[in-house]
Amino acid sequence: MKLAVVGGGSTYTPELVDGFARLRDTLPLTELALIDPAADRVELIGGLARRIFAKQGHPGTVTTHSGLDGLESGVEGADAVLIQLRVGGQTIRNVDESFPLEFCCVGQETTGAGGFAKALRTVPVVLDIAERVRRIAPQAWIIDFTNPVGIVTRALLDAGHRAVGLCNVAIGFQRRAAAHLGVEPSRIKLDHVGLNHLTWERGFYLDGTDFLPKYLDEALDEVAHDIELPAELISRLAAIPSYYLRYFYAHDIVVKEQIDQVAKGENRAKAVAAVEAELLAQYADPTLDTKPEALSKRGGAFYSEAAVELLASLHGGPDKQSEEQVVNVRNAGTFPFLADDAVIEVPAIVDAAGVRPAPLRAPIEPLYRGLIGHVSAYEELAVEAAIKGGVDRVRTAMLAHPLIGQADLADKLADSLVAKNRDFLPWA
Repeated sequence: MKLAVVGGGSTYTPELVDGFARLRDTLPLTELALIDPAADRVELIGGLARRIFAKQGHPGTVTTHSGLDGLESGVEGADAVLIQLRVGGQTIRNVDESFPLEFCCVGQETTGAGGFAKALRTVPVVLDIAERVRRIAPQAWIIDFTNPVGIVTRALLDAGHRAVGLCNVAIGFQRRAAAHLGVEPSRIKLDHVGLNHLTWERGFYLDGTDFLPKYLDEALDEVAHDIELPAELISRLAAIPSYYLRYFYAHDIVVKEQIDQVAKGENRAKAVAAVEAELLAQYADPTLDTKPEALSKRGGAFYSEAAVELLASLHGGPDKQSEEQVVNVRNAGTFPFLADDAVIEVPAIVDAAGVRPAPLRAPIEPLYRGLIGHVSAYEELAVEAAIKGGVDRVRTAMLAHPLIGQADLADKLADSLVAKNRDFLPWA
């Protein structure tokens, strides 16, 4: 199997490579093609990838591709194309996390106005890549790990691409639950419902029995610390919200924290930029042949395991048993309160025939249903704005977002967003 990674020069990539090397029996790659416009970065990452493969005895080859024909040469003959890119790099991420704070709104790269800015920059680029993939490798699956995953995946599916979205939030909860119980992660099935970065764990099923209540009894304080929400709230929900729900459930507290950080000259974007500089310096060491410990500070835990499981199931052949994995997929009636073409994040049946949502274990509770519907409507409008452009469409999508929702505020945020992203928005 040949896998092409668009954005192969990312500091995330060694996390992927490490997983591919360790799990080579699950996913027997013959070629890993790393594609990136930054020739120096992709060569640096490619060198480390080859050393990791060699150290762990992986027989596959690692190729690097950049320049004007880099995408074409890298994608040719690929069975799957994984997209993990950041239009504008960490510099524009800093803008995404900063400008909403001027209006007392959360500054975050995938949620709220900052996440919308990222979507506007990203969707056209990903769609262009996908069209080129369709011409060169029409049989290839497109796996999107590029945030905001739900919006990007919806744009890909709306354009008719053979695509599925992937996030590491669900697998992180699964791995922590399995570790707590001392069992193999594959034995844990999640009742994971919602949209990308807007999800709740309603159950942890071990061999068919839900042990989430017992888990919360034993690990409530640890869970509360990890997701930065009050233990009392988690107990009241009797579910575990993803840590991205903090931007909704504790919005004003988060905004105050972020404003205080900015006053100190700190924020997540600057912290990540510092981690990336540290990682690139380590990657340049010709003796390094393992994933460095510092990579854990970059985020993306268990990303490689999630990718391996998904790719192995999609390309396992007709005799391979179907697997249940959490992905971003068309709603197709799963949430009856959403349109069929909405994109949701739920457990899905994955095999060589494709990806389809698994039946819900229980109806979606009204508390979650309202927020899911609200954000899904915003995502639909965000895709339209990203594809068609126009300040009015940006204002409309901003107005639809539950973290904004006021006309004057939406207009001011939209005008600021467009002004700060003018270099990335041709229509602007």
